[in-house]
Amino acid sequence: VTHGTIGANMLVHKALVGAGDRVVAIVPTYQQHYSIPESIGADVQQLQLRENDGFLPDLDALRDLVVPGTKLIALTNPNNPTGALIERPMLEEIVQIARAAGAWILCDEVYRGTDQHGAGMTTSIADLYEKGISTAGMSKAYSLAGLRLGWIAAPQEVIEAVSIHRDYDTISVGVIDDYFAALALEHREKVLARSQTITRGNLSLLEDWVEKEPRISWVKPRSGTTALLKYDLPVSSKEFCVTLLNETGVMFTPGSAMNMEGYVRIGYANNPDILKKGLALVSDFLARQPE
Repeated sequence: VTHGTIGANMLVHKALVGAGDRVVAIVPTYQQHYSIPESIGADVQQLQLRENDGFLPDLDALRDLVVPGTKLIALTNPNNPTGALIERPMLEEIVQIARAAGAWILCDEVYRGTDQHGAGMTTSIADLYEKGISTAGMSKAYSLAGLRLGWIAAPQEVIEAVSIHRDYDTISVGVIDDYFAALALEHREKVLARSQTITRGNLSLLEDWVEKEPRISWVKPRSGTTALLKYDLPVSSKEFCVTLLNETGVMFTPGSAMNMEGYVRIGYANNPDILKKGLALVSDFLARQPE
């Protein structure tokens, strides 16, 4: 048990990665998956997701980067910011790549439970691979970010190594946080059903809006609570977002913050009425822009 999923990821990187180790990070993702190993002195290689691949990793490019002796492959599934979902067959191919190199796989699964179809539960890497490490927490699918509670599911040797580091920077999570998280997980079917109702209904609203906006295109998310929108305007993503915020009060994240210039990130897991109002304001903003 850790201080949020961010604490889980930090502990894994610090426990397993050393100076000179090869780490392959599939990006865009949370910055800690490449900046923490970089700060340790690791040889960090980034594999960029691309729209024409449906924001799924190019496995041939991954094979080229995961050389023998690679220490760790870091990915987020379901992905933030794209909402892309790596399903079991591709995960198994990634496992084969990792196994051939002797690499660990760290899979940030904080959005697990928000898939758009079925039970909503992404296959967990800890269930597929003997060197698979799954991290997650209460913040996304369970809508309890304020508890700051996460966890690591991993082989015993990883848990033991993490426990040593945990003594220096965590000690324990708050007892009240632990208690409320346990209550939520005991009733996870109801909690996740609520989350899925919101994300599935709101994604349908967002899809209808995208289809009607000639200056917006996307790869429709298959999980998570965020999407990347490609916009057709001759401005940087930062300028787009700052102007939009100042004129309408609507806040997107500029793609440049994630090395995805030309896109903006939208979070769509809020109140449906707020989402509708916000999208209408964005439509008015886009209609005022010069051709």
